Amino acid sequence: MIYGHGGDIYTYQGMLDFSVNVNPLGPPQRVIEAAKRGAELAAAYPDSRCGRLREKLSQRQGIPGECYIFGNGAAELLYNLVLAEKPGRALIPVPAFSEYEQALRTVGCEIKYYQTKQDNGYCIDSNFLSELNEEIDLVFLCSPTNPSGRAADRYLLCQAAERCERFGIRMVLDECFMEFLQRPEAHSMIRETGDHRQLFTMRAFTKTYAMPGLRLGYGISSDHELLERMNRARQPWNVSIPAQEAGIAALDESEYVKTARKLIAEERLYLEKVLEELGIKYISSDVNFILIHTEKALFEEMKKYGILIRDCGNYRGLEKGWYRIAVRTHEANMRLVNALEDICRTESTQYKQSEEKTG
Repeated sequence: MIYGHGGDIYTYQGMLDFSVNVNPLGPPQRVIEAAKRGAELAAAYPDSRCGRLREKLSQRQGIPGECYIFGNGAAELLYNLVLAEKPGRALIPVPAFSEYEQALRTVGCEIKYYQTKQDNGYCIDSNFLSELNEEIDLVFLCSPTNPSGRAADRYLLCQAAERCERFGIRMVLDECFMEFLQRPEAHSMIRETGDHRQLFTMRAFTKTYAMPGLRLGYGISSDHELLERMNRARQPWNVSIPAQEAGIAALDESEYVKTARKLIAEERLYLEKVLEELGIKYISSDVNFILIHTEKALFEEMKKYGILIRDCGNYRGLEKGWYRIAVRTHEANMRLVNALEDICRTESTQYKQSEEKTG
């Protein structure tokens, strides 16, 4: 199995990891304690309905409990939904998270790609809407987008949802980075699910609460027939007791999330300012990671400094030279900045010496 994502700390042991885009504060202590309590119940089977978690999430978001489905991370839900739907033809704006395509390949789906533009932060534009027609069975969208970190235009998403209703297209909207926005409620589409039966929104505890090792994601839909098909297609105990307990505890961590948003906003500005000064091209982000472009072999160069970044060369729709860096704590970000400055300084010195020799 080829490892195609960030966070491969098993191959690159002992490195400071900027390749994975989770909350830089790490998991809240109460979440860790809750997971430990869950581990003490390892002799029992998990609640396959995630009843307590479902009830608490429903209360927090004001959405009926029967509209939720839970998974072993949001990624499992992608495969679960595709297996339940078995679409014949799907549409993906690229660049995008590779698991959308991987999930569709498992059911032999034909995939159409829509190339988004760099100058629009690799978000969909109004031209995308005409691609949503009777030939498409399913579309994957993401806001904030991965890998650029830009929030999509909510008005466009609403228009897309309307067209999907008209043509019977399943619209899967990945909102896994939504909680990192300063005002997520102004961008989210979770409340639109009540009026749009074809809309399936997806989120994860993974990113917001820095718990990818526990694997917990959820989807929201008012199409109860779809949720029933997904439940029939999934394994019965897909969310462990530690993951459920951690999720329940996480929903009380509102101050932690606010603190993370403030830290991310400040540190992202700091990193973007440094990138500007170093002449490294980047796409201004709205969340906790930044997409950058350079002619340098940056993945290999950063490894020399004990830092792991995300090489985006395997993103369909991105040419060579694009990398993604996470926004972390100031101390960690300073290490990244020092390495970048050293790499740029060394290259500048080598170029100057080469010019002197040839001059």
